[in-house]
Amino acid sequence: MIPSVTLNNGAKMPIVGLGTFVADHQKITEAVKVAISAGYRHFDCAYVYENEEEVGAGICARIDEGAVKREDLFIVSKTGDVLFPFDEHQQIISDGSNFLDTWEAMEKLVDAGLVKAIGISNFNKDQIESIFNKPGLKYKPANHQIECHPFLTQVKMINYCQSKGISVTAYSPLGSPNRSWALPDEPILLDEPKIKDIAKKYNKTPAQVLMRFHVQRNTIVIAKSVTPSRIKENFQVFDFELSEDDMKTMMSFHEWRVFKSRWASKHKDFPLNTEY
Repeated sequence: MIPSVTLNNGAKMPIVGLGTFVADHQKITEAVKVAISAGYRHFDCAYVYENEEEVGAGICARIDEGAVKREDLFIVSKTGDVLFPFDEHQQIISDGSNFLDTWEAMEKLVDAGLVKAIGISNFNKDQIESIFNKPGLKYKPANHQIECHPFLTQVKMINYCQSKGISVTAYSPLGSPNRSWALPDEPILLDEPKIKDIAKKYNKTPAQVLMRFHVQRNTIVIAKSVTPSRIKENFQVFDFELSEDDMKTMMSFHEWRVFKSRWASKHKDFPLNTEY
């Protein structure tokens, strides 16, 4: 059994999952099938990724084969209608909604039995507090999905969330090395010499060390890949343990964020203008 994190409603969320953000539509179905065969039981999806149908095809194929049951899988999704409408300044156009109203609508999904748990993504502390202080709150956030890796350790946010009973999922754990918007002078996490030295010490790859980093923080971690060998590699992180010194080294880098989301910086709910 893959280790899991118990959410505040008792549901168990597998600590390692497969991300599907901008995954190739032609490859993601097979990638999901490979992942299930490799032991993955957690899949991170979203309407806005525009590949949920292909992800579902892979899941259904393995269920039909008897390789896995639906109740064995933890599937994450995020909802939406219009995909990223921009104004003439290339800023996201707000629909004027209040995220507290959205939270109330999500609570109704729990009541209807349509979802096991509800959570948040990219919120700052003040926004999370707004949910906790919402009159008539029925369900607390069960999970907070945020960018996290050794270049962005998110210590304060993770400590805050865990103190409130909110589990944390780290996305972009490998630093999104294939991101299309990367600039020539930006750091590449997988090429960081100290990370590579640690990987060599354990006879592991830098990617496996980066995944293990989150597991040892009791942080759920999702990495995207459609390459079968890498999907399997990213899951092979339960047979070694990083030393305390190695963890300290991985927590010591200069802070740098992959997803700065400047295209949303003028949005009324832009979360990245506070300390955490």
